[in-house]
Amino acid sequence: MTRVIILEYGPDEFLRRLSDPVWFQSLGTVLAFDWNASGLTTILTAALKEAIRGEEQELGIFICGGKGKTSRKTPDEILFHADKADLTRTDAENLVYASRMSAKVDSSLIQDGYQIYHHSFMFTKNGSWSVIQQGMNIDNQTARRYHWYSNPSLIRANKGIDGNENVSIDFIREPHAGIASQEFTSPLNMVSKKSESARSLSAEFVSEFFSLQKDLRLLQKHIGPYSKMARFAGQHRVLPAGNTQCCAREPEQLTLLKLDDVEFKTHPVQTENFSNSKYLQKILYKLSQNKPKTYEELVRTEGVGPKTVRALALVAELIYNAKPSYEDPARYSFAHGGKDATPYPVDRVTYDKTIETIKSLVEKMRIQEAEKREVLERLS
Repeated sequence: MTRVIILEYGPDEFLRRLSDPVWFQSLGTVLAFDWNASGLTTILTAALKEAIRGEEQELGIFICGGKGKTSRKTPDEILFHADKADLTRTDAENLVYASRMSAKVDSSLIQDGYQIYHHSFMFTKNGSWSVIQQGMNIDNQTARRYHWYSNPSLIRANKGIDGNENVSIDFIREPHAGIASQEFTSPLNMVSKKSESARSLSAEFVSEFFSLQKDLRLLQKHIGPYSKMARFAGQHRVLPAGNTQCCAREPEQLTLLKLDDVEFKTHPVQTENFSNSKYLQKILYKLSQNKPKTYEELVRTEGVGPKTVRALALVAELIYNAKPSYEDPARYSFAHGGKDATPYPVDRVTYDKTIETIKSLVEKMRIQEAEKREVLERLS
């Protein structure tokens, strides 16, 4: 099946199709995986990797990474295959960068409650690459799959760029080809266009370490139902029955700023004490010394993770009024939209087109007719 697809469409188009959540899900279903099982992603990518083993050069496509510990070998596998494909060292390093940034974006910039445990990176001799990675939400036991795709040749053509200048997708501005999920939430979404101001400010104020510390301490005072900024002696305290401290008094707190916690349901920043985190202080100090010029430079800094992103987003929103997005970037629910048409309505045209494409490929497979009929039945 893999060989038929690559010979039919070419390696670059094969990657583009795999980056389509609908097409990927359909392919997995044809190969007898349960359409709603999280294992479809991990097993299908592993099967594709095994199917072309030893034929990567001939087919012009290379598949790296996988589930768990295997995902950590991705950079080494990329460099190994890139050398075999006669890619330049710069091109190989750019591919490694794409692998690392895609993983960091989906684990830190989209804080949706899903922990990434599977990372598959594919690329061609032409420099096209695709990422298929999956996260698991341990609370509700659901999976979410993230798809990426980049074709430098097309980007050059669209932007009128000549030569060998490095071009790629924008890693921090809506970079995904698609995201498929069984559940939908309201995550901190720092890759949304609506988060542009929050991103810009985050990159700007990390250069001023002490000023940022003041902002974090100020926020800590206001997090909760009452402000600790001003106090005055007031009412007698109501004590539990049997308590002998009848004359005890407690200052009443004057509320100067009451924060709405609606936006922070998926990541309880209100209970986080950012100002007392030694590790966060270390990372913020490192950023103040590096002085990143862009948000991408900030994010790619070693040590920057979800907590750093969360703290900066909170400061940007509550002190500088630059609210980030809390819209879920997932648009696909296995496999062609949710039954209730939310948030991605069933697209019957896409549905039918995908089925017809897969049927055509099955007919070209070199397998017995009985096997073909079995595969086609799974599409019906």
